[in-house]
Amino acid sequence: MTAADLSESSAPRLRVATYNVHGCVGLARQRSEARIAEVIASMSVDVIGLQELDMGRKRSAGVDQAEIIAKQLGWNHLFESAIQVVDEHYGIAMLSRYPLTHRRAIALPGKGSWYCRETRVALWAEAQTAAGPVQIINTHLGLGRAERFLQARHLADLLGDVPPAQPLVLLGDFNSRPSSRALQLLRQHLRDLRTALPATGPCRTFPARYPIAAVDHIFVNAALLPISLEVHRAALARVASDHYPLVAELARRP
Repeated sequence: MTAADLSESSAPRLRVATYNVHGCVGLARQRSEARIAEVIASMSVDVIGLQELDMGRKRSAGVDQAEIIAKQLGWNHLFESAIQVVDEHYGIAMLSRYPLTHRRAIALPGKGSWYCRETRVALWAEAQTAAGPVQIINTHLGLGRAERFLQARHLADLLGDVPPAQPLVLLGDFNSRPSSRALQLLRQHLRDLRTALPATGPCRTFPARYPIAAVDHIFVNAALLPISLEVHRAALARVASDHYPLVAELARRP
């Protein structure tokens, strides 16, 4: 069955997205979790991976940003800390209109480049969707090329834990252009939607003010059929963060 066949069928769909929210600080340098929630609501997605979120940090008034966004949407959420200093956390999250089960927190190798000493993680969860259970991994890779390659290889080694018939989505801010070694490695294991689907409009996601780089990506395994991929370039998304969200529509193969 092709994507064209599915577009005319009643096969359950799944809309996923990845969005680096920049601590919910937008173009005017004003923090707003509510604005990020509005952007997410406007995309009509089912599951979304978020990067660069604070929990309990002074710079964000001590709030749990993922929880605030999830509550405004009425969704479920999981948070994974990449950096913890006493009670202050910085990391990534997953939000879903469907039930979420935490499967694994993945510490990625590397301590960052000299100009950005930041540890990195991946959050592995299972979403109970209309298309059945789906494994979803959200991550945010480092800034150094060698570091990103090590992190991509670590993720690729873990993909063997998922049976081929079990739907899997890997998404996030990979800090990598499509031609990078890190993404080339991941393409040996999963389908990169940027190469699997024809472009529907501009595909660059960063920076939102004037996008010049495609650094946010979505991969799927053979159990999922890609239907569409687009950058959500609504007016509110342009000012809510320094990245645009990347959105994909998928269907489970029969």
